[in-house]
Amino acid sequence: MSVKKANSALISVFHKDGLEPIVKKFQELGITIYSTGGTEKFIKDLGIEVVPVEDVTSYPSILGGRVKTLHPKVFGGILNRQDNAGDIAQLEEFDIPQLDIVIVDLYPFEKTVASGASEQEIIEKIDIGGISLIRAAAKNYNDVLCVSSMEDYGEFLEIISKGNGSTSLENRKNFAAKAFNVSSHYDSAIFNYFNKDHEIASLKISETKGQVLRYGENPHQRGFFFGDFEAMFIKLHGKELSYNNLLDVDAAVNLMNEFKGDMPTFAILKHNNACGLAQRETIHQAYFDALAGDPVSAFGGILISNVEIDQATSEEIHTLFCEVVIAPSYSDDALETLKGKKNRIILIQNEVDLPDTIVRTCLNGVLVQDKDHKTDSVSEFQYATEKRPSERELEDLIFASKLCKHTKSNTIVLAKNKQLCASGTGQTSRVDALNQAIHKARSFKFELEGAVMASDAFFPFPDCVEIAEKSGISSVIQPGGSIKDQLSIDYCNENNVSMVMTGTRHFKH
Repeated sequence: MSVKKANSALISVFHKDGLEPIVKKFQELGITIYSTGGTEKFIKDLGIEVVPVEDVTSYPSILGGRVKTLHPKVFGGILNRQDNAGDIAQLEEFDIPQLDIVIVDLYPFEKTVASGASEQEIIEKIDIGGISLIRAAAKNYNDVLCVSSMEDYGEFLEIISKGNGSTSLENRKNFAAKAFNVSSHYDSAIFNYFNKDHEIASLKISETKGQVLRYGENPHQRGFFFGDFEAMFIKLHGKELSYNNLLDVDAAVNLMNEFKGDMPTFAILKHNNACGLAQRETIHQAYFDALAGDPVSAFGGILISNVEIDQATSEEIHTLFCEVVIAPSYSDDALETLKGKKNRIILIQNEVDLPDTIVRTCLNGVLVQDKDHKTDSVSEFQYATEKRPSERELEDLIFASKLCKHTKSNTIVLAKNKQLCASGTGQTSRVDALNQAIHKARSFKFELEGAVMASDAFFPFPDCVEIAEKSGISSVIQPGGSIKDQLSIDYCNENNVSMVMTGTRHFKH
């Protein structure tokens, strides 16, 4: 039969929140409850009759609670096939109670790891009995319903209330799928803890929170986001984020992380690349100067600030059509102004740890790499030329280098006075990238005399430094490493241009 009337239930949970109405419903329906330890005490304290598992197994909880339910009389009650005469006969022979519902959750392994607990505390949160109960009950969904998470209590209570204690095969199979989702995620988390240095070349990715997007990169493609967006952002206003919005938000967050704790910095991004970036004494001026970098591309862009957005800045932003605004906070007046466009997405960014690895599909497999956590610093500069950068140029070189790291290769970034003048992005040649940047800077009336240039990789020939110098560039930052580095150095020395080398390439494909 596909519909089963439940007569008994095993409950053994770590989290007791939300359990009370279920237990009371079981009492009302005459369902016999079996339980262990803290859950058993919780049920008894509610004044509801409960059968200790110890009375069934004739064994107490042993080894400090490590072994409570791991017994044939428990697993026999779960795994028996109710349409199998042999199984039913053995239940009677060994006095094993039939178990129709199993409610169990798992020790909070991931939370314990995230808390910074000791290794011993973490190991003790590897659940053995719970995971075994979940797998057994889910496997036998034909006869047993498994509730494996407190997040499913509401749905479960509704099912048994409407069914007067009965469940359908569809119900049980659906809860089995939820259970295997829980168990597989749990095992992946444990493996990743033991393999955090990737000594075993195996990839385990598990995200239990997902949402269906309106579509993917284009309307004819399906799109999904798997991750805890709510942990990272508080969404204050606007429409649902799209696939492309999320990619741009990711690019914006990673770029602005380079300026965390710095003076007010504002960035405007389009298609994962910054089209405007400036650092100033006030966020209002930083926005104004970031917008000046490319007011054309800013239309429909992603805006991000590293400090609170005030009313003056919000009024400027409000005149621009933009998809998303991100900041750590907003003044009350600023928020009201920004809410003036109903579809504008307004986000507060929370402090959360971002992944240390980058994963992308490739061919018939997956590519995984460490995130580029390296940020160039003055202390590591190799001064390649006779002329050294001025203090102002050094600040601009670091500013341009941070931006270059987060711009698609091949890329050249031109900056002056901590403002993006222009960048050449995603070009097949570095000369093309430089020419693109110079053309854009001039089209927006930037004076490049005294500006700096950053390159994500070395110059194989001196052509780039020559073009840059003839455009007014006074200082250059690049990783170095070409067998022809000296040609670029010689040109700079002959033309009074300073050059520093970082020794670190920042390709972004």
